[in-house]
Parts: sequence; C-alpha cells; structure tokens
Amino acid sequence: MFTKEMGIIELVEAHPGAAGVLRQHGMGCLGCIAARFETIEQGAAAHGIDIDKLMADLNALV
Repeated sequence: MFTKEMGIIELVEAHPGAAGVLRQHGMGCLGCIAARFETIEQGAAAHGIDIDKLMADLNALV
C-alpha cells in the first residue's frame, strides 16, 4: 500500500505503473527536479490535485 508521505520517485521505482496514474491526475512532471525530493502529498498540493482520489487510484494498482 502506498502512502502520501512516500517520495514521488520512490513510488515510481516501486511500481512503474504509478507514473500513468500520476499523469492522469495532472502530475506529469516526473522528470522535474522537484519530483526527486517531494512527497506524493507535496506534489499533489503543488498541482491542486485531490490527494484522497489520487491515493485511491494509486493503491488500486496493488
């Protein structure tokens, strides 16, 4: 199970399919420098993304 405290890169390394879910929610900047140190929650907040919906969709992968 993924948590909103996980790093974005940590998430994608654990489950590469998560990148598609992030993109669907409007977080398509996986190559940006911020993705290397931001948590999922921080990235979602920066992009105005509903963290609860994002987490539900990410956890549906596992």
